[in-house]
Amino acid sequence: MSRGIRFLAILLTALALVPAGAHLLELPNKMPLGRDAYFTVQQIYRGWAALGAVLIAAVLANAVAALAARRAGVPARPFAFAMLLMLATLAIFFAWTWPANQATENWTVMTEDWEAMRAQWEYAHAANAVLTFLALCCAVSGSLAPAAHTPGAAGKG
Repeated sequence: MSRGIRFLAILLTALALVPAGAHLLELPNKMPLGRDAYFTVQQIYRGWAALGAVLIAAVLANAVAALAARRAGVPARPFAFAMLLMLATLAIFFAWTWPANQATENWTVMTEDWEAMRAQWEYAHAANAVLTFLALCCAVSGSLAPAAHTPGAAGKG
């Protein structure tokens, strides 16, 4: 199996963890903020939507790695699980994060239920951080699987 595709699956999944992890680590400090402070802080995320491309690339890289592993006769499940976990993060985003972004016009309009929107937005990101971390663990695990034995390959290196 190609080392390059395994590396790419790990790299893209790790890159997807960066913003998700940042959201998770910020959560305890952001939840107690008052309305005005919270809406001000939320403006730091302008332009982060472009990071969605990394999530999609991680899904694709893990799918390709799973297919390559299967063809090579090594366990494909870790990469398949990584792909499914990354797909789950996208589902969570579109089920909970996106609606909060839409309701608040990306945190520029203060709605009556802003606290409920904040909880929905923050906890969806926290869940995605956990799922992305698990996906990274799966991709690394898949990369550590022993290579399939190829007859006549002994001593080549």
